Amino acid sequence: MIQVRGLHKSFGSQHVLTGIDLDIEEGTTCVILGGSGSGKTVLMKHMIGLLKPDRGEVLVDGEDIVPMGPEELERVRRKFGMVFQAAALFDSMSVYENVAFPLREHRRISEAESREIVRQKLEIVGLRNVEEKFPADLSGGMRKRVGLARAIVLEPKIVLYDEPTTGLDPITTDYVDEMILDAKRKLRVTSVVISHDVASAFKVADKIAFLSQGRIVQQGPPSELRRSEHPAVKLFLQTWFGKM
Repeated sequence: MIQVRGLHKSFGSQHVLTGIDLDIEEGTTCVILGGSGSGKTVLMKHMIGLLKPDRGEVLVDGEDIVPMGPEELERVRRKFGMVFQAAALFDSMSVYENVAFPLREHRRISEAESREIVRQKLEIVGLRNVEEKFPADLSGGMRKRVGLARAIVLEPKIVLYDEPTTGLDPITTDYVDEMILDAKRKLRVTSVVISHDVASAFKVADKIAFLSQGRIVQQGPPSELRRSEHPAVKLFLQTWFGKM
């Protein structure tokens, strides 16, 4: 679903990505794991065309998006849904208005149709009878699920999660992990998770790509990374798993 080939990106003298190669298979969950400042978010921004690389290719569903202009990129971006770090809900809008926002921007449908679609998406993420509530009335985990409902309301092929468990307590983190797993099972979407949370990554990932010094130094199933002999991977994981 997503192929990254020879991706390089610098900002002035700072070389952030120095030759990224990555394949993300359709219907799988890939966690891009790495420390703060390793370039995870920069890589994700290239996947949706928010940044142009200095060189390299980014193929989404078989199309290289790097040379695309604004109109073509807009078409490709509709294949994506985005779940932001802090849910990024509009505080002044109800749950219904938050989830319906992309429908109002991109579809011409009746209010009744909009309400039915929103109800269905909320039900998929395990929420019922919350349409008239406001974000302040919801727990952290519920806000994340509303964010996911909004991300899938246009039925994307790919869902991106930007640091979905950052700052959450262990119970809410587990709730969010289950949300990601549920989305894959129920929607069969391709999921890309940007994270530095090792425990969460090992729970939700089909594949982990470990980013260090601008390159993916190892990628594979979680069990393979746990046995890694790469120094950067071992150092990062040992806080969770002890000496490796």
